[in-house]
Amino acid sequence: MENAAPHTRLLTDRPIARVFLFLQGPSSPIFRKIADRLEGYGHTCLRINLNVGDQIIWRRKGAFNYRGTLAGWPAHLKRFIETHHVTDMILLGEERPYHQAATAVARQNGVAISIVEMGYLRPDWLTVERGGMSSNSHFPADAGLIIDAAKDLPEPDWRKHYSQTFVADASYDLLYNLPNVFLWFLFPHYRRHAIFHPLAEYAGWIRRLATGKRRNAEAEATVRALLSLDTPYFVYPLQLETDFQLRAHSPFHSQKDAIDEVLRSFATDADEIARLVFKVHPLDNDLIAWRRFIEDRASALGLAGRVFYLDGGNLDVLADASAGMVTVNSTAGLHALKQGRPVKVLGTAVFDIAGLTDQQPLKDFWKKPRAPDTEVMTAMFRLLAASIQVRGNLYSKAGTDAGARAIAERLHENTVNQPGAFVDPPPRSKPLKRQRPAQRSA
Repeated sequence: MENAAPHTRLLTDRPIARVFLFLQGPSSPIFRKIADRLEGYGHTCLRINLNVGDQIIWRRKGAFNYRGTLAGWPAHLKRFIETHHVTDMILLGEERPYHQAATAVARQNGVAISIVEMGYLRPDWLTVERGGMSSNSHFPADAGLIIDAAKDLPEPDWRKHYSQTFVADASYDLLYNLPNVFLWFLFPHYRRHAIFHPLAEYAGWIRRLATGKRRNAEAEATVRALLSLDTPYFVYPLQLETDFQLRAHSPFHSQKDAIDEVLRSFATDADEIARLVFKVHPLDNDLIAWRRFIEDRASALGLAGRVFYLDGGNLDVLADASAGMVTVNSTAGLHALKQGRPVKVLGTAVFDIAGLTDQQPLKDFWKKPRAPDTEVMTAMFRLLAASIQVRGNLYSKAGTDAGARAIAERLHENTVNQPGAFVDPPPRSKPLKRQRPAQRSA
């Protein structure tokens, strides 16, 4: 297969039917719905299953099973692409080991790559990006380019269109993961990308559900107390330890390293009147004792009474009254920016752009946090919504129908990252991992 840029070829030959290869997606019906739509446009859709859960979630024609080793995966995929004349690859979680290898093979063989993920503009948006996300994103990183590309774009409709429930999310997760646990021998060489065993995660979520009302009441009481004080506070939203945004697109080996760095800086550089609030991710599995870690580190740094921990409550309410937000690269930063709050990013994020996020060192951010420029912020949200976001969700019928329809249309028409939101080469880079405190002091 030719090595020319695939999108140049496809944009000029748009009526030609293409062959879309789907790899692992979310534990959701949306990938098969996208495939149904694409085949309605006259394209061919194929799938490679890596485990039993992949088989169960796909449940349509065009599937092939790979039961080999991770080491043998690239060569197998190259042969598959050549045999089936694959033109496009669609996947979720590009930093999973199988997908890292797959995207490398795709680029070497002129196959266009599209990444589908949960939306930057949550709760009822989905992301579809051409080429990569985060450090690998082709979305512009220059404020001037963003303003120019967005000059004729409308303000997004911010009303919530689709809802999904935790029960639906959990049900699909069980449907995907439990067969992989108990029928592992059908794909004996498959290796999971997750950190925790599924059964351990489920035990943690059950424990969280059992204590949810109490934790939420405690969090809301803490927020009310903070809002009643005439003192500035900063917000740090915890990300999931399994999140590849943290694992692959940040300089930290673990979120504990990031928390430690933020606490050290806050103790040294923030005004004594300032407070720092950590908020747990709503889908945290409770397998890491975040409260104990944060409180122990805060106490050791002399921050008792200045650091708060929330496991519940409304992040938007908390952020709206804050002096600013510090994040590794959580999409919560986008919500804070939309509220006009200063945001400091410690990793790599598509929204970490001069004029939008605060580019000062963290030590200066505590003293004089800089709010986003209104023109840059307005342009950023308009361009995001128009180019790499679609309305929909992963776990409701209406949400997956809408998301699949919009994503398939953009893939068919080659309008992903359009208008004006594709810069080549990618303007960001993957950060190097920092030494941990113990290593630095050795």
